[in-house]
Amino acid sequence: MLAGKRILIVIGGGIAAYKVLEVIRRLKERGAEVRVILTRSGKEFVTPMTVGALSGQKVFSDLFDPTEEQDIGHIVLSRDTDLVLVAPATANLIARMANGIADELATASLLAAAAPIIICPAMNQRMWAHPATQRNAAQLAADGVRFIGPAEGRMAERGEAGVGRLSEPMEIVASVEAFFAEGERAKLLAGRHVLVTSGPTIEPIDPVRFITNRSSGKQGHAIAAAAARAGARVTLISGPVSIPDPLGVSIVRVETAREMLDAVFAALPADVAVMAAAVSDWRPSEVAAEKIKKAAGDPPPLSFVENPDILAMLGHDRQRPKLVVGFAAETTDVEANAARKLAAKGADYIVANDVSPDSGVFGGDRNNVHILSAAGVSTWPTLSKDEVAERLIALIAEQLG
Repeated sequence: MLAGKRILIVIGGGIAAYKVLEVIRRLKERGAEVRVILTRSGKEFVTPMTVGALSGQKVFSDLFDPTEEQDIGHIVLSRDTDLVLVAPATANLIARMANGIADELATASLLAAAAPIIICPAMNQRMWAHPATQRNAAQLAADGVRFIGPAEGRMAERGEAGVGRLSEPMEIVASVEAFFAEGERAKLLAGRHVLVTSGPTIEPIDPVRFITNRSSGKQGHAIAAAAARAGARVTLISGPVSIPDPLGVSIVRVETAREMLDAVFAALPADVAVMAAAVSDWRPSEVAAEKIKKAAGDPPPLSFVENPDILAMLGHDRQRPKLVVGFAAETTDVEANAARKLAAKGADYIVANDVSPDSGVFGGDRNNVHILSAAGVSTWPTLSKDEVAERLIALIAEQLG
């Protein structure tokens, strides 16, 4: 993941600076090209010679170095890189970054940086908790700067403990790897249009009553969010839910199955359709214009008609997306029922799960799914719904090539 990545490390002036030497070594082991800027105070804790020996590169620190600044080094350094990592990020360095102060090579380079910036705070717990530091950190976060840590534990000062420690070197390296992995995921579905349905539908009985199901929309919304993170243009068609809209998607709100059907076909063409909504199979044949009043004796009779089968209609339509994924929420014979659905609906995949009351799937945060296709059945371990979404999007990207 890190092979060939260019990482610029800014080492601030804190006792934790010695830990960054291990970060440099581990990043180099993974194939990264590492260059380092030492702040003035950083040189009080680690030497340019040691840092240079580990990085294999010249170490930079002087804004007014006539050799480097002849080519405007503080601009070149911060732009000829894939990531800027600030570790340790002291309270002083965070304050200067938040306020745009460019009083040495490190801060000038940070102000000129075009690459993403990740900072690793490290300071006494009281300094981290101080309102000024929290204000500065919030400003950096609002500016798009990412954070690793700080961690909780004992401080360098005797008897001091709390939140403020530099994260451990391997935690920092893992976070850097995760950052680049996220960037690779953002390319998986670039240029693709993904259509997702989510949540329940509701079918009115009268102006105040309706029938519906227990779907929370969590799985469908997680899939839409994962597709957006993978770079897709996402249209999310959602029944009534009480969860936030995913970021980066176009959302269409519907209530009934017929409204969802219309919205699905209005959103075409699409490269992929993931039909995760729990659509009501039936609706009342007649909707009362006024509230049905309770009367003594038998309850009023209700008759039903079948709703359109959105998945089957889409799976057999001439505008069918290249890949159609359906869901099967079952309480018994999960795989057998899902296999029949796969054959009947014209889908490429069916994601089957057990939604019986003791499964905790409806409304819960975890899911245990079986992925059915013409090639057979794959059973995934119990995962969070976000993890199921990420895996499913990776599978879709693989199938689309």
